[in-house]
Amino acid sequence: VWVQAQGVIYTVIISGVVALVAFKIVDMVIGLRVSEEEEREGLDISSHGETAYNKYAAASRATAMSRPRAAHCFCGRSLESPPMVPHLVTALTGPLNELEARVIESMPAIERWFRLEWMEHTPPLYAAIDLRNAGFKLAPVDTDLFPSSFGYLTTEMVPLAVQAAMAAIEKICPEAKNLLIVPAARRDNAAYLRHVTRLGEVFMQAGLNVRLGSIEATAPETWPLVEGGELRVDPLVRTRRRLGLKSFDPCTILLNTDLATGAPALLENIHEQYLLPPLHAGWTVRRKSRHFESYEEVAKKFAKLLGMDPWLLYPLHAAVRREGDPARGQEALRAQVDNVLAKVRRKYKEYGIGERAFVVVKSDQGNAGSAVLTLHDAKGLDELDAAQQALLDSLPGELMVQEGVPTVARIAAAAAEPVVLTLDRYVVGGHYRAHAGQGADRTLAAPGAEIVPLSFAASPQLPRPGARPPAKAAARSPARAAAPAPAAASPNRFYTYGVIGRLATLAAAYELEATDPEAEDFE
Repeated sequence: VWVQAQGVIYTVIISGVVALVAFKIVDMVIGLRVSEEEEREGLDISSHGETAYNKYAAASRATAMSRPRAAHCFCGRSLESPPMVPHLVTALTGPLNELEARVIESMPAIERWFRLEWMEHTPPLYAAIDLRNAGFKLAPVDTDLFPSSFGYLTTEMVPLAVQAAMAAIEKICPEAKNLLIVPAARRDNAAYLRHVTRLGEVFMQAGLNVRLGSIEATAPETWPLVEGGELRVDPLVRTRRRLGLKSFDPCTILLNTDLATGAPALLENIHEQYLLPPLHAGWTVRRKSRHFESYEEVAKKFAKLLGMDPWLLYPLHAAVRREGDPARGQEALRAQVDNVLAKVRRKYKEYGIGERAFVVVKSDQGNAGSAVLTLHDAKGLDELDAAQQALLDSLPGELMVQEGVPTVARIAAAAAEPVVLTLDRYVVGGHYRAHAGQGADRTLAAPGAEIVPLSFAASPQLPRPGARPPAKAAARSPARAAAPAPAAASPNRFYTYGVIGRLATLAAAYELEATDPEAEDFE
């Protein structure tokens, strides 16, 4: 027995030593395990080049998400995909803070992360994202899925938008010939008509016949343009299964009205055409608080990739319902204001931020940008002047209390905030919203705001890692007269803005998948 026991012991020792040596050699040559990044991504993708779970591919049929896999690749084509973010030059320059530097340093990992996310999720066709740069954090404060500011795309930006439109159409309906745009009933708004005109130009240059159709019109109309010319708008014609115009049958219908009063019957039950954005993106279904829940989820994933605090990328928020007893509704609002402010103050203390924390109270639905109430304390609800009280009373029962993000952006003496425009998954440009009469803690989407389009440098470029701006930014002239001036910070600054804009676009994709009434449950 002892001899057998000795044999077992010797075998275990020899096997262990040999295995240890073998493992050591393998570890030195190729490594025993994959990197943490590959583990987070999944071994099916990093080691085998496969996707084991694609549960969202069918979950959003209503937004044309089920498409041939080949549509995601444009290999071998003469048409190049547009760069994710153009090299923009604006009157605004300033030092890169730590957050922006972290983003620039992680650019390869960021672009790969986005690429993998877009394999699982389809972005909304277009969007406009309002950002706030506080210096210590950079976050979106609003994401509009029915944008109305493409009219501010400069001529230099149009080719980028056209290429993005081509990429989107190839995924949605590759054989498409006709596109129907359904604009909002804003024929007297010159800026909006420029927006509709620019949208039509972009998709026409992408190879589509573009026509306009109105929900309200009962006969053909002409909408005059300030610049000269006019837009022809025809009444929509609904058959049993399709929507179009007389003698015009589109493959895709592009909604540019936010359906705030509900979806009309002629837009419902359309299954043979692509309706974008889908009906559940309208404000009768959509809620801002739900979008920011999705954005928080996206920001936490992204922050884990960069090894940073996700709070630096998203605003804290809480939803409030004031239906029923007004007193109870007011108390619920007060409680959420206190709750969000307490969380913000803890973060300010953690980072040594000396500014005074504040929140904004806004409607949880709709795009009433100027109907925003700023509060530095819940007691402020008892100290509202007549105008502020009237504003609060005008808001519907569903509210959102959102962390206020001050803006350090300035164009001359005016507080400013960037607005990023996206088509599909691409950033195609944007503009600054500036307001000389509003402070850094106030909404800039108020009467008197000026729009300053962003313009290209000589050619589109990706950011320049390691580039630093001048030690002191030069003084600029007022917003309207500001002359574009290249600065080392510009490509890096706008790349960072584009990254946050794309995070908001990805969050919108998450949001639309979660609220899709026709989605299948794959859990």
